Amino acid sequence: MIDLNGKKYVVMGIANKMSLAWFITQSLKKAGAQVAVNFLNEKMEKRVRPLAEEVNAEIIQQCDVTNADELKSFFETVKEKFGQIDGLVHAIAYAEREDLEGRFIDTSREGFLKAMDISAYSLVDVAKHAEPLMTNGGSIVTLSYLGAVRVVENYNVMGVAKAALEASVRYLAADMGPNNIRVNAISAGPIKTLSASGIRDFRSMLGKAEEQNPLRQNIDGESVGDTASFLLSPLAKHITGDVLYVDCGAQIIK
Repeated sequence: MIDLNGKKYVVMGIANKMSLAWFITQSLKKAGAQVAVNFLNEKMEKRVRPLAEEVNAEIIQQCDVTNADELKSFFETVKEKFGQIDGLVHAIAYAEREDLEGRFIDTSREGFLKAMDISAYSLVDVAKHAEPLMTNGGSIVTLSYLGAVRVVENYNVMGVAKAALEASVRYLAADMGPNNIRVNAISAGPIKTLSASGIRDFRSMLGKAEEQNPLRQNIDGESVGDTASFLLSPLAKHITGDVLYVDCGAQIIK
């Protein structure tokens, strides 16, 4: 059993009760941690606030990671209420639906830059804001997918953004390691989330994953949540710059 009593974490990216960020939040609370969460805008607040209140989140505040003022304000609130934090979860990604279909070569410049900004650069930006609050060291966890290292149909620009995200994990781990801050990614297998709903034929992708991976089953949110809690805990004190697969072994199969 992971014991996170007295630990404080920021979780960014809850969209609804199917979000991997929400499963991570529940796992952290179950282990005794305190949490701060953000929501994207007023529309998303209606979905996120009830969930955050369900786990007695100490901070529930609007923060669009592409808005510098909101990002600064959010972490100022975290500093004011928490003082210091022990870790951060980055579960933020976005690409235009049309850029996930057809041929990757047809990706628009605008769509490419938006996917990279929100899905990859945002990790760098939130890490920069979180670092000064991790005075006793800490851990950052982000979420990736197999499309970062393989061509996955209907994933397109998001796969490229996830590749950049995984590279960013390694560079951030090198930068922040001297301050005893670890940075890792979880590459989760396909699972029904709001983001996944934008991928054409996602239901078919789930079926193929279950048929082809070594365990002949699909993952669940609880597994990702508990893996994140492990990486955020002292139990993973010597793991950094890594991508940990939670995909029933799919990455070992051609």
